[in-house]
Amino acid sequence: MAILETRHIIKQYAQHRALDDVSLSVPTGQIFGLLGPNGAGKTSLIRIINQITGPDSGEVLFDGKPLGPEHIRHIGYLPEERGLYKKMKVGEQLLYLAQLKGLNERQAMDKLKIWFEKFDIKTWWSKNVEDLSKGMQQKIQFVATVLHQPALLILDEPFSGFDPINANLIRDEILELRQQGTTIIFSTHRMETVEELCDHIALIHQSHKVLDGSKRAIKEQFKTHTYRVEYQGNMGELPAAFATTAVGVTDDGFDRMDINIPPDAAVNDLIRLLLDRVSIRSFGENIPSMNDIFIKAVGKAND
Repeated sequence: MAILETRHIIKQYAQHRALDDVSLSVPTGQIFGLLGPNGAGKTSLIRIINQITGPDSGEVLFDGKPLGPEHIRHIGYLPEERGLYKKMKVGEQLLYLAQLKGLNERQAMDKLKIWFEKFDIKTWWSKNVEDLSKGMQQKIQFVATVLHQPALLILDEPFSGFDPINANLIRDEILELRQQGTTIIFSTHRMETVEELCDHIALIHQSHKVLDGSKRAIKEQFKTHTYRVEYQGNMGELPAAFATTAVGVTDDGFDRMDINIPPDAAVNDLIRLLLDRVSIRSFGENIPSMNDIFIKAVGKAND
């Protein structure tokens, strides 16, 4: 079941069409990667989901119902450009933001105690936001975003500005939120993070959706049926049906080769062929990375 659907969304700004017939379905309880180059339309779509702006045509459904003001309390949004009040004290600001999302003061205090202990930030309560480092401010904004336990969490470049230790801390919290049932829309340019975290992805390019599906299905779609072998010995010429590319030598002297198998051949056919010729150290399929897929999909859309 989808917690969020966008149907045929169009958004126009003067002479620029930011979104052109974009339909997405975000599965409940998954991490949904919303990808695309700068200017592709991702931010416009996120702003529509958050009801900051509205579409010119099309509709958005939340949990099967037309998106409306009553759904704001069920959504958490961490924008790439952080929006804390610099002059306010940390605790005062978090209490204020929690109450905007429907928590009373007691509920907010109970939840804040948990998060302040979890992030080891108990001494920050009376500090002014402007006195915190960028990374510290981002921790505070993350807490503000998730404090009301939203059903849908929208994260725009959530690791921006974090050192590796704190990035791992936020990553672990994101995974825990998914385990607890939160659905997460994750917008980022970091393909290694998409590789690690996302269950489903959609790629928007030049205002259009050009790719959409589970990460596993998309990787299957972009497979080249190429295998890499590390070996010693004389490979010689393989049958013409097997296209080969030499890719170098390992530090300990093994040759490396990429071999593409024809559609009517099985992997075992290739392995038997190799075993008759060389001593194999390793053999495995070249699985396309999300970075490779991103580049290929955008390139294809540009053709």
